[in-house]
Amino acid sequence: MERKPVVIGVAGGSGSGKTSVTKSIYDQFKGHSILMLEQDYYYKDQTHLPFEERLKTNYDHPLAFDNDLLIEHIEELLRYNPVNKPVYDYAVHTRSDEVIAVEPKDVIILEGILVLEDERLRDLMDIKLFVDTDADLRIIRRLFRDIKERGRTMDSVIDQYLNVVRPMHNQFIEPTKRYADIIIPEGGHNHVAIDLMVTKIQTILEQKSFL
Repeated sequence: MERKPVVIGVAGGSGSGKTSVTKSIYDQFKGHSILMLEQDYYYKDQTHLPFEERLKTNYDHPLAFDNDLLIEHIEELLRYNPVNKPVYDYAVHTRSDEVIAVEPKDVIILEGILVLEDERLRDLMDIKLFVDTDADLRIIRRLFRDIKERGRTMDSVIDQYLNVVRPMHNQFIEPTKRYADIIIPEGGHNHVAIDLMVTKIQTILEQKSFL
């Protein structure tokens, strides 16, 4: 059997706990060959737009992402070639001049709100997960995060949630649940689901003679 990395897609709404699920799986395989690839790093370059136009960016819309580059990078990693992951600068709302060198690994965890939205991305995945958490928990988590980590006001977070995040979730993110192999309720708190995923990944790796 040809050696080929295992690709696991982890999707879910903002504040769903998908990052906690991803980190929990990642931590179980520390010491093994595993990497995380975050869709958030692959927002489109907007240097050609004036700053005023960049401020209007809807980061919860599929068109905000440079999936062509993301797919190109995953395909390179599947061939065990290194890539330079872009870095997005939210202060100026465009891609930074920096890049992050990513070495190929046997397990690739692709995490992001819309990783299941693009059929081309889904076709590269061996396992597709959707982290499903109630809307009230997601908005509370987002409030805490944006106020504490990003210096936002409560009013601005709620306004953005009602006018952008919620409608985009209902239109684009929630429907991708139907593509998932496994739906994980309550994110990182669902230790049973995470343990099952770890066991499944171990089985795949053993079959490919990676462990």
